[in-house]
Amino acid sequence: MEGAIPLWPDRKCAGTGKTEDDFQPYLKLTLLKGVTAPLGAVIVLPGGAYTNRASHEDMCVAEKFNELGFQAAVAEYRVAPYRYPAPQQDAMRAVAMIRARAKEWHIDPAHIAVLGFSAGGHLAACCGTIALDVDRSAGDEIDAVSARPDALILCYPVITSEPGITHQGSINQLGGDRASDQNFLALTALENQVRAETPPAFLFHTATDQAVNVENSVRFARAMWKCGRRAELHVFPEGPHGVGMAADRLDVGIWPELAANFLEEIGFPRKKH
Repeated sequence: MEGAIPLWPDRKCAGTGKTEDDFQPYLKLTLLKGVTAPLGAVIVLPGGAYTNRASHEDMCVAEKFNELGFQAAVAEYRVAPYRYPAPQQDAMRAVAMIRARAKEWHIDPAHIAVLGFSAGGHLAACCGTIALDVDRSAGDEIDAVSARPDALILCYPVITSEPGITHQGSINQLGGDRASDQNFLALTALENQVRAETPPAFLFHTATDQAVNVENSVRFARAMWKCGRRAELHVFPEGPHGVGMAADRLDVGIWPELAANFLEEIGFPRKKH
């Protein structure tokens, strides 16, 4: 691991007056050595209902994508008591920062994916939809760099804000006092925010997920297909919410390889072992 890299200059996050006493978002890089040609990159966004960042969806995932031939990083973004759009600002800043420093880190700036679990999946999907309109200005050279990801990897993601189908806790924590506001609920129903510019998406879910209904992934994939966008959806018949790497399962545990193949199919360069 390359160490923690603050996302924001002068310890000031976009749109806030927060000081060094508050949580400061940062990147944790894990880069392949001996690379001569730029590779695709994967930015991991752990889940945690916008209240925390799950450790089992963190560096182990980034290191797995190293094994699969990609550069990788984890974005440690703001969660509650921070509300929308703080997490979105952090995630978009992470994309722009990696693109800005792509040459230094042996990354292809045209092939940067965001990978998110559960609420982190909602955040990743935001990066390809509503976060493109979020103000992430920091007053430095990274402001001028595109923060649009080139692919989305959505792992049992929260997608909709519709009661009974969404994960209500995630919406409540992201929205705070706005969580019941109809405009906020419409904004964060990401199945309705897919456009022709939304990046290609890989999704996986389990049919028996009791926390985040599989309908979330189905709705996003269906919206992508309706817009003529590329989306690959895998629904595994069994498995609880939060399976993470699922390394102990013969079925769900193949998802990283499937996602890596998807990235390669859409042009992401990877290191062959």
